Amino acid sequence: MRSSFVLIATAGLVAVTLSGCASAPAPEAQAGQSSDVVVVTGDFGETPRVEFPTPLVPGETQCAEVIAGEGERLREGQHALIRYAVYNGANGDQVEVTGYGDQDPVEVTLVEGLMPGLRKALTCANEGSRVVAVIPSDDGLGDAGNAALGIAGGDSLVFVVDVERAFLTRADGSVRLSRDGFPAVVLAPDGRPGITIPNNDPPVGDTSEVAVLKQGNGQTIEDGDAVVVHYTGVLWDDSKTVFDSSWENGRPATFVVGEGGNVIPGFTTALVGQKVGSQIGVIVPPSEGYGEEGNGQVPGGATLFFVVDILGVI
Repeated sequence: MRSSFVLIATAGLVAVTLSGCASAPAPEAQAGQSSDVVVVTGDFGETPRVEFPTPLVPGETQCAEVIAGEGERLREGQHALIRYAVYNGANGDQVEVTGYGDQDPVEVTLVEGLMPGLRKALTCANEGSRVVAVIPSDDGLGDAGNAALGIAGGDSLVFVVDVERAFLTRADGSVRLSRDGFPAVVLAPDGRPGITIPNNDPPVGDTSEVAVLKQGNGQTIEDGDAVVVHYTGVLWDDSKTVFDSSWENGRPATFVVGEGGNVIPGFTTALVGQKVGSQIGVIVPPSEGYGEEGNGQVPGGATLFFVVDILGVI
């Protein structure tokens, strides 16, 4: 995807861990005098027409839903695809329009690394929502502004955002019994897996073994799909070390499985044919993992175990 204002504005910030709430909390911003005077017309998914008096100087981030969406509001840690238009609230100049027409929507995750005002505004939205947000500089680009974007220090921002897709925050399928010989998996309230590797040697084989821990009923994964997942990978050896985890990284991972992708073969073997909403456990032998050479924290010849939550297909 092309670089965007959202990605430029969030570069260098640090992500935080995910919320464990069972239902979406209250929005972090509300409508106010500034958001009420922004007039937005046009259909969802089409470039909006936006008018507002200047300057807009909100005391805090304000947001209002222009077109209603469906389902629960977005929440902390959720991954979404958005289209947006952004304006300088001080003078009305258009800063960027992204994701409309023949452009791909932009991937965002509602974590600390996202511009604070935009993250707050997205908690007012659902999948299918169009929201308008007026963001003070404290929640935007701050006193430094961004001269390249034509935004001076202290300028407010006006966003109009269409939420094209909202992905699951965790697997939501029905629980299945684990296969004999597989590591035990327990889940924290937010869905983060805890994994206990047995003390016995891993199964001997040349292909990955898969157990469905939760059976989803969403879209079936096909070879070449770009997927959104949460995962934790553990070494099946005496150390039982977690060597990689999207949960620990603070946001879901997106990658292509199979043809055109760059994940280990065991991931493709495990994911192709599974349904969105499922959680799977995967034993990956060295031949479908990192081989005899290893990689980073993974020593040569290592057998791996992954727990993967399948959150969506892009």
